[in-house]
Order: sequence, then structure tokens, then C-alpha cells
Amino acid sequence: MASLTQLMGDLDRSSFVPLLAKLINESQHVQNNPPDLVPREDLVARHVLDALLPLSTSTGGGPLVVRHINYTEGRGNVIVEYPGSVPGRVVSFVGMHMDVVTADPADWDFDPFTFSEDGDKLRGRGTTDCLGHVALVTELMRTLGQTKPNLKNTVVAVFIANEENSSIPGIGVDALVKDGLLDHLKDGPLFWIDTADKQPCVGTGGMIAWHLKATGKLFHSGLAHKAINAMELNMEALKVIQERFYKDFPAHPKETVYKFATPSTMKPTKWSYPGGGINQIPGECTISGDIRLTPFYSTSDVVKKLKEYVDDINANIEQLGTRGPVSKYVLPDENLRGRVEITIDGDVMSGVACDLDSRGFKALCKATEEVVGSVQPYSITGSLPLIRDLQDEGFDVQTSGYGIMNTYHAKNEYCLFSDMAQGFKVFVSIISQLEEA
Repeated sequence: MASLTQLMGDLDRSSFVPLLAKLINESQHVQNNPPDLVPREDLVARHVLDALLPLSTSTGGGPLVVRHINYTEGRGNVIVEYPGSVPGRVVSFVGMHMDVVTADPADWDFDPFTFSEDGDKLRGRGTTDCLGHVALVTELMRTLGQTKPNLKNTVVAVFIANEENSSIPGIGVDALVKDGLLDHLKDGPLFWIDTADKQPCVGTGGMIAWHLKATGKLFHSGLAHKAINAMELNMEALKVIQERFYKDFPAHPKETVYKFATPSTMKPTKWSYPGGGINQIPGECTISGDIRLTPFYSTSDVVKKLKEYVDDINANIEQLGTRGPVSKYVLPDENLRGRVEITIDGDVMSGVACDLDSRGFKALCKATEEVVGSVQPYSITGSLPLIRDLQDEGFDVQTSGYGIMNTYHAKNEYCLFSDMAQGFKVFVSIISQLEEA
């Protein structure tokens, strides 16, 4: 009897590339940046459905069970199942999202919204993140439907809407989980296919976006003793806040185990103020930035600490560092005190530490070593939305992907067919290994 690897064969370029081309040619219409750009993921979903429905129970053409689930018109999810023979045994591939980040054609060396090839390179917005994975897992399910192997495990693929921007909830995987449509996936490993570089990503960071506003007193720069310089106040306050953050949330011992590239970080990324002349000391300004937090710390603990830092600075603002002989944050004769306030964006994300003892992780590692030649799990403090919620709901989440990290959310995005072909073999190996578990 042929093995599953022999039966499934290799990724068929003559099938994969034309499908990917159709998806990339829809990418302009699935950019996700509301309110200006609201994606219509069904434009991508229809190509997935066109590939798989002919092999489905709904058409009588094969064993695949295919469902198209919409919570908002034009923005659907697709769940595909290849039924196994043993109830309660399942392996799933989830997270292949049908929306993309924005792209400006003026910044690219080629049209981001038209598929193109350059040897092994497959180019266009979404090839790495994540339409390449949509095409890859579609081909996996199509091959299962064509070859009809006898499996104990049910194999499930979940193609989702609305991953790149969560400002409009209740459309994608969050809604599927809420409605219990993925509950049966808790019975086996869930592989989230939305990373890059062909290695298991075992840890991601949480993200807290913050805005630190300083209020002082605007005045003529030639009379600096009558002003409270909001820029100086904000810079000094941020320095204290950062120092206290790094003391309270230092590098965690588990970051070494998970091979995080960096510890938790807090840094400014944007600066704004109402405007004014070069000879005006500003009375207001805001520094914004983010915190990337390894999953071994609580985001709620960090938010609480940030507010404590700011309250302490305001209560003891006379002790805050100054810049020069007349720099100050209190004007007693005018009964004025400078102050800072911090606000946190509502979309706080927690990081993920995958279970390194799970059979899903072990299967992914073995498959990666067999196919790629080595296994080098890694962690980053980049954030993947949604998967911590799945983990908290009881899913055994593992993550991997077969795009190019250097082109993730970048201009001139591409993937390699050879990498996607290895991804196909990794998936087949995982399915085969879990049959024996």
C-alpha cells in the first residue's frame, strides 16, 4: 500500500500557480484598512470554492465537506473538511486569511496587484501574507479530495476573513469561535499558517499602543523662564517611564527557552504637537509608541504600571529632570503645574507561547527537519492577532508559514514556489505522523 506521502505527491505547480495568480489579481480589492479600504474577501473565497466544490459532497463530486460562512455581506470564511474514520480525531490548518495590507504601486518595482513570476519568485501583494498560504492549503485539500486516502483523522482547513485589521469585529475567526463552529478542532493540533521562513514560530509578542500627552505653558522662546516647555517635559517623563518599565519587566528567563529575538520593549514611534512658530515654546505635545511584550508578562499588569508611573511623575513633578538653568515644570507665581497623561488604545493584544510539549509541536518539528533539512524554532515580539484568543479557548495552537519574512507587509512582496512546495510536504508529513499517534 502506498504511503500518504507517495499518494499525495508534490505540490503541483501547474495547479498552484494559476490559482495563486487569481488570488493576487484580487488583492487590490481585499486591502484591509477601514474606513477607506474595506476588503471583500469573497472575491478570494470564490476561487477557493471554485477549486474545491467540484470535489465536495454538495456537488457529489468527492468527499470534501465545504461551508461558506458569512457574517457580513461580501466578507466570508470558508471551512473545508476531509472526513476521517475515527470520531474525535482531527488535525486543522487555520489562519490563512483572505485580506491583505495596503500597497502603494508608486513604491513598488512591479504592480503589487497583478501576479507576476520571476523564476522561483512569485510576486504580488499577498504572496507571503497570506494569499500564498490560501492557495497552498487549497491545494492540500484539493489533493486530499482527489486521492481519497483512508485517514483516521479528519483534516480541516479554515480560510478566514478580517485578519489584518480588527477595528470591525465579528467577521472572521472570532465569530466562528463564538458560534462554536471550531469547537471540534480542540480535539487535535491546530496549525496557524501565517508566519514565514519555514520554521516553527513558537512565540509572539503582545502589543500595547500608548499616547503620552504633556501639557505645559506656551510662551515666547526669548522669555523661556515664563514657559513650561511641553516637549522637554514629555521627553523627561518618557525617559523615567521607560526606565521604570525596563526595571519592572526585564528579560524573562523563558525568553531564552523560546529563543525570542528581543525581550519586551517600550519605545516612542510618533511625535505630534498642535503647531506654532520656531520662536514659540510649545504648551502641548504628544509622544506615541508601542510596547511589545513577551507572553510571560500580563498586558493588564503593564497598563496598570504605566498609569502608576504617570501618577507618580505628576505628584512629584518638581523632581523630574530639567534641561538648562531656566527649564522648569512649575510656575508658582501663576499657580501652574505641567502634567502628563497617558492613554492606551483599546486594541491591546497578548502574546503567545506555544506548548512545546504538545504532539502538534513535535510533529511540526519532525516534519520541518525531514523536509527543510533542519528545525530551528524561533520567537519574535511581532504580534499575531487572534491566536492568543484561540489558545485561551483551549486550542493547541502551533504556528508556521512558508513566505519570506523580509517581504512581510513590505514593498515588492514575493514568495518562492520552492518554499511553498516544501510547506506542502510538511503538511503531508504532519497528517501522516498524527495518523500514527
